[in-house]
Amino acid sequence: MNEPIDSLPDIEQIRAAAARIAPHARVTPVMRSAALDALSGAELYFKCEHLQRGGAFKFRGACNAVWALSDAQAAHGVVTHSSGNHGNALALAAATRGIAAHVVVPEGAVRAKVEAIERAGAILHRCAPTQAAREAMCAEVQRATGAELVHPYADTRVMAGQGTVALELLLQAPELDALITPVGGGGLASGVAIAAHATNPGLALFGAEPQGADDAVQSLARGERVSGIVPDTLCDGLRALIGVSNLDALRRHQVQVISVTDAETIAAMQLIWSELKQVVEVSSATVLAAILRQPERFAGRRVGLVITGGNVDLQALPW
Repeated sequence: MNEPIDSLPDIEQIRAAAARIAPHARVTPVMRSAALDALSGAELYFKCEHLQRGGAFKFRGACNAVWALSDAQAAHGVVTHSSGNHGNALALAAATRGIAAHVVVPEGAVRAKVEAIERAGAILHRCAPTQAAREAMCAEVQRATGAELVHPYADTRVMAGQGTVALELLLQAPELDALITPVGGGGLASGVAIAAHATNPGLALFGAEPQGADDAVQSLARGERVSGIVPDTLCDGLRALIGVSNLDALRRHQVQVISVTDAETIAAMQLIWSELKQVVEVSSATVLAAILRQPERFAGRRVGLVITGGNVDLQALPW
C-alpha cells in the first residue's frame, strides 16, 4: 500500500477496500422519488449512506483503514481528530477489530455527534476548536500510545474506503450519466471520482459545496489551493478545507463543483425528509440543492446523488 497520508488510491486499492470491508459494512439502498424527478427535470438515484453503520458513509473509510493495519500496529489502536461522523465511524470500526480508538474532539462540536462517538466506545480527548489544536492533540496521543493516525480525508486507506460507494452504486444503477457528492475535506469526492471513472470513464462528475465554505470552488477556479477561508455554514460536516491530494483528484477527474446557500440546502433537506421520508443531515442535502440550483446542467440525465449522513440533532433542527 502507498504512503497512507496524502497519496491518492488507485482502483485496485479501492477494490481491495471493498473486499476488506464487506464483512462489516452495509450495502446501502438506492431510493427514487417521482416527485423529486419531476421537480428537478432529471432521474435521481439517491444512494442512502445515511443508512450505513454509524449513520454515515464514513464507516467505509474508517473500516478499511482499521482492517488494513498489521496485527502489531492494530494492537496500539488508532487515533483521529473529528467533530462528528469520522470519529464515530473510527470508533465503530475499531470495535469490529477489538482495538482502542482515540478521538480528538474540538470544543463546540454538535452535541448529538459527540454523544454518538462516546457511545461507539471511543476514548475522547478535548481540544480548542482550531485545526492546529486538533493536530497537536493527535500528535500527543500518538506519542503516548503508539496509535496509528487515521486522517479524516487525506489518508489513502480512508479515500479508498469511501470510493467503494461508487463501485456499489454503479452496480445498483449502471445506467447513470452523472454522479454528485458533497465536498468538504474531499475524501469521499476524490475516492468516488477515481472509482467512478475507472468503472465508467464517460460519467460526468459533480460536487456540492456550501457557499460559506467554498474553498474547492475557489481553488479549482484559481488553479491553486485556497486555504485562507474561515468556514461559515450550517453544514457542519463540510467545514473542513479540501485536502491537497483530494483537490488534485477533483482536478484530474474534472469534477465540477457547485456552491449552494444554507437556505437552499435547508429547503432541499426538507424535501428529502418529506418526499423520501428519510432523516438526513443538512450536509447531505447539498447534492439535491445543487441540482435544483442549476437544473439545466442535469436536465434529462440519470444522476446518482450520494446522501452522506443522517446524524441529526433533533433538538436543534436548522429550521
